[in-house]
Amino acid sequence: MKRGSLWRDIAGSSAVELGLTAPFFFALLFGLIEGGLLLWTQLGLQHATAMAARCASIDVSTCKDSGTVQSYAVQQSFGVNPPASTFSFTTPSCGNQVSASYQFNFVTATFGTPSLTLSALSCFPR
Repeated sequence: MKRGSLWRDIAGSSAVELGLTAPFFFALLFGLIEGGLLLWTQLGLQHATAMAARCASIDVSTCKDSGTVQSYAVQQSFGVNPPASTFSFTTPSCGNQVSASYQFNFVTATFGTPSLTLSALSCFPR
């Protein structure tokens, strides 16, 4: 094959383009998935703290002490399924306050990405 014809040959150019762009595409795709999971977890924690603080203020028969408030918060954290020790219940001057601290582990943690601590806080007046 002549030298000039080698430069004009386009056979395999699609494979080379895919090889160059695929790593960036998959990195972007996995980043979007991880970001969505992170936001979903934060939303679940925030919803759980808000509903548990509201339950402690309004429905005293269901949420009568710290243990029942924590278990109610676990039930309300949709899609997260944290342990009850994630939530804490206090009664400061603002009313009934429920806070959460959750260790979020990334799915791609095998690549050395660190975990992230998410927190949520909600206070409902008595």
